[in-house]
Amino acid sequence: MKIKSKKIPLKEVATFLNGYAFKPSDWSKEGLPIIRIQNLTGTNKEFNYYNGDYNEKYIIEDGDILISWSASLGIFLWKNITGILNQHIFKVIFDKDIEIDKLYFLHCMKYLIKKIEKNIHGSTMKHITRPEFEKINFPIYDIDLQRKIAKKLIFISEIINNNKKILVKLMDLSKSLFTTMFGDIKTNDKNWEIKKLKELVEIKSFIINENLNFIWLLNLEDIEPNTGKLIKKREVSFKNIPSSTISFNENYVLYSKLRPYLNKVFLPDEKGFGTSELVPLLPKKNIHKIFLTEYLRNDKIVDFLSQKVSGAKMPRVIMKDFQDLNLIFPPIELQNKFAERIENIEKLKFEIEKSIETAQNLYDSLISKYFDN
Repeated sequence: MKIKSKKIPLKEVATFLNGYAFKPSDWSKEGLPIIRIQNLTGTNKEFNYYNGDYNEKYIIEDGDILISWSASLGIFLWKNITGILNQHIFKVIFDKDIEIDKLYFLHCMKYLIKKIEKNIHGSTMKHITRPEFEKINFPIYDIDLQRKIAKKLIFISEIINNNKKILVKLMDLSKSLFTTMFGDIKTNDKNWEIKKLKELVEIKSFIINENLNFIWLLNLEDIEPNTGKLIKKREVSFKNIPSSTISFNENYVLYSKLRPYLNKVFLPDEKGFGTSELVPLLPKKNIHKIFLTEYLRNDKIVDFLSQKVSGAKMPRVIMKDFQDLNLIFPPIELQNKFAERIENIEKLKFEIEKSIETAQNLYDSLISKYFDN
């Protein structure tokens, strides 16, 4: 039999203490670290300090739950040194006449905050008032069931987080593999022959003559920065393809000339059309498309081409500079060996991404089961 939760307003679940309104003049180089929103979100891990008198209620210890409610909405389990709480962050104090498992509360509030974000004030500064926050209904079960729910969600979350860490390591492995095999491309410490990009590729579209009803149309927002991962693939009616597009097949490398610092280099797996902001590069026989892709994604190349742009608001790579880009040119046999290893890494990444997706779907179904009923 399905067990339904009891819904009570958050103000009956816990007390939400807002932090102290520190001024810049209160900051010091020593004392207690002031816990600000940027210390929670990771946008700035550096602390400001306070070395004056304070009320003990503002002290934050390892294991406390904090909720940012202005500028950035989020819930955090504090796992750090003792500090003192800044304003616009709630410290959650479980002092009500009801048993609440802290980790059950953490996972439930993560879900509720996502729902809150749909109804917040301010388009760029996310903000919710205390009365609105405290009226939110919170699902309550008996304490044993809360603990069981939390245990399940923690287990799945750990699987997801561990797999995400493996993905990061695999991406780092791709970068380090390039350096190991080909050296530093800036100094060319392995003394490879140097060729210009225009000597190694043709910049031209693929001719699509087939009479197709629908075909892939690739836009910049469909490509994930840095990784080149396809975010979404959409097909459109052949007759609705815009006139100002490029076309490609699986032999191409596509390079985004718009905002090169976003590092969007893409390897298509079939033919299609794309925005004219993509440069269609068809590698010649003496350069492997995977080698070329990883070369163009290299941080040093991204930094270099980010300086070779025109246009202030919409910077685009100057095509002459792009075509004159110097590339190290190792033997094709070594490029092929590199490409084979990268393909193996990509297969591993794909399997791990599938595992993350499966775990995330399970997590979401449990969240819906326990927190939406």
